Amino acid sequence: MTRRGGPRLFCFGIGFSAEALTRQLSVADWTVSGTVRDPDKARALNARGIDAHVWKGEALGDALRAKLNASHHVLISIPPGDDGDPVLNAASDAIRSMPSLNWLGYLSTTGVYGDTGGAWVDETAPTNPSSARSERRVAAEQGWLALHRDHGVPVHIFRLAGIYGPGRSVFNQIRAGRAKRIDKPGHAFSRIHVDDVARVLAASIAKPNPGAIYNVCDNEPAPPAEVTAYACGLLGKEPPPLETFDAVKDRMSPMALSFWSDNRRVDNTRIRRDLGVQLRHPDYRSGLQEILVEEG
Repeated sequence: MTRRGGPRLFCFGIGFSAEALTRQLSVADWTVSGTVRDPDKARALNARGIDAHVWKGEALGDALRAKLNASHHVLISIPPGDDGDPVLNAASDAIRSMPSLNWLGYLSTTGVYGDTGGAWVDETAPTNPSSARSERRVAAEQGWLALHRDHGVPVHIFRLAGIYGPGRSVFNQIRAGRAKRIDKPGHAFSRIHVDDVARVLAASIAKPNPGAIYNVCDNEPAPPAEVTAYACGLLGKEPPPLETFDAVKDRMSPMALSFWSDNRRVDNTRIRRDLGVQLRHPDYRSGLQEILVEEG
């Protein structure tokens, strides 16, 4: 995945979405480097030709700084913590001084919109986070956009809906016997297949628009109970019984409860209109069908 003199991508956090992007770009023979927290994962990525370094948010060492400085594109997929965005904290000065930076992408979340009562939201909607986790995302977005506004860093914000893909989908819960179907009338969630996340990022890299914000989701928000029932049908299994939200909410974890507290439908017109993205999986049915084939 390396070519002397070719385009170079540096990823802070080589996770599910970043790895999908590296697969999308591999046909162009990019040089890819970046960070992970797990030494075993670093070794596995290096074996695949990705120059991975273990980094846990500390000050950048000389090796990482050199890799970053030589890159043309930067992707940030590390979430902010209680102390803020670790990449902004440790690397903003280094990023500001990069000599050949053409594009920087920050992976945020549609959670920044909060609860709209099921109404549609596009990128012009105000942020209204309803959890501390989403508040940290809004603060991180503002920090990155400030680098664009004040220092000309070519920042792009991507607000991702719930990501699914091979090895990370409702099939996992069904096969493990943990799937549930919760009925909360009028409630829907937006999703995006990980390969379409990569398509959007690659399209933005090919057509930079610094300062832009993009919603990254498919065309069809849907209730989780509907998605679970469809996946059970693909597996030839009886779907779990419907349970009302009121009957189960007291047994939910704080994370799950916050997930269900927001109800919104996310509009993806901008990625299709401005970036020309044609989603491979415009709805959950298409995505689940392909995952089932891939997973055998």
